[in-house]
Amino acid sequence: MLRVARKPKHAMVRPIANGDWVEHSDQGGFTYLAALFLIAVLGALLASTGMLWSTAQQREKERDLLFVGHQFRKAIGQYYEKSPGTVKNYPKTLDSLLKDDRQLATQRYLRKVFIDPMTKTNQWGLIQAPDGGIKGVYSLSNVRPLKTDNFIESDQSLVGKSKYSDWQFVYVPVK
Repeated sequence: MLRVARKPKHAMVRPIANGDWVEHSDQGGFTYLAALFLIAVLGALLASTGMLWSTAQQREKERDLLFVGHQFRKAIGQYYEKSPGTVKNYPKTLDSLLKDDRQLATQRYLRKVFIDPMTKTNQWGLIQAPDGGIKGVYSLSNVRPLKTDNFIESDQSLVGKSKYSDWQFVYVPVK
């Protein structure tokens, strides 16, 4: 608060150009410092909330990737096991899992080719079988996973992997 006075009443005054005196308040910077402190605290809270939200989102994507990988592994296994005749074949494309015309009745092992939750595309890395078919899939994401342990038995090959593209969902026939 500024007040114009004719003569100094105490030591917290200073002269201005027209000969008047201006009194200064002792609390001029306190409100400013309090506002700066409040802004810093709010910024830190928002940053930590953003980090928690980002981590929760990535964990959800990991769960989705595991679900989709299991669906692909199961569909490839069904396609392989239901091969007509004695020679078993893997699917040549992922679209073969949507509609299998190798038998009299059309078989559908998947309703759609899933979107990769990590890359948000329907492009997957394909693991080739010896017969030229597809025996597995993996994400094309090179992001570091949060989950590196405590996988179910069928996913033990994922333990310790350093990126999502190392998470391979492969069907291996039981002999």
